Amino acid sequence: MKPSRQMKSAARLYALQALFQMETSGQTVETVAREFETHRFGAIYDDEEMAEGDLDLFRKLLDDAVNWQAQIDQMTDRALVAKWPIARIDPTLRALFRAAGAELTHGDTPPKVVINEYVELAKAFFPEGREAKFVNAVLDHMARAAQPEAF
Repeated sequence: MKPSRQMKSAARLYALQALFQMETSGQTVETVAREFETHRFGAIYDDEEMAEGDLDLFRKLLDDAVNWQAQIDQMTDRALVAKWPIARIDPTLRALFRAAGAELTHGDTPPKVVINEYVELAKAFFPEGREAKFVNAVLDHMARAAQPEAF
């Protein structure tokens, strides 16, 4: 994987984790962003070095996910089955849909790349479940709504 692509993938992972942390801890976007930029990007834990992330993409994903959360959540709700509104799904998936939704609605990355990146993250967080297929279906629906011209 090219370094710039790896940095973008890392930024998506960090954005997902930061959004999860914000929801579960009640911390502000500024506080969480500062923590990630200072302590996660390139940090070493137990002799494992964390990847450097694309700082601009990380900040944009966080800002857009927070600023457009109501719109993104509505789009996600429309893609989910009626029995499973966004408030009822796993908080990790909720963070994933918010980060992906921010990128689909306010980014310039092709939808198929966004979908693939976040499906891979779902596989990493839920290696034994069906969540990756679920994420793929929901993001496909969201991408078609956000960027119908791309399909």
